[in-house]
Amino acid sequence: MAFTPGPEGTYTVAVGDLDTAEVVGSGDVPVLATPRVVAWMEIAAVEALRPLLTEGETTVGTEVSIEHLAASPVGTVVQCRAVVTAVEGRTITFDVSAHQEDVVLARGVHRRVVVDRERFLARAGA
Repeated sequence: MAFTPGPEGTYTVAVGDLDTAEVVGSGDVPVLATPRVVAWMEIAAVEALRPLLTEGETTVGTEVSIEHLAASPVGTVVQCRAVVTAVEGRTITFDVSAHQEDVVLARGVHRRVVVDRERFLARAGA
């Protein structure tokens, strides 16, 4: 594992009916749910690291801290971005953001830890 700051990943998706706070249960309005934004930011982070992992390695999310700044109705196209900003041992820190064109919908910090997939699953009892 030779990670350094700089790699980035993206994930672009349109808000669907199943992505709303109303459906997810995180609120009662038909706009993009914060838990979905978090999941999409994590996908972008996974994409940033995917080409850098060796066989048998994976990453697991350990921390997410975001501000959800703007509402997005169904149909909105959201672009999520994760940029590696720090590497401390096996812990990778990302700046994450979600945008609708030039509007920042959400931003924050996400951390993932590089693990051996089989060892991790064995410890998890899977």
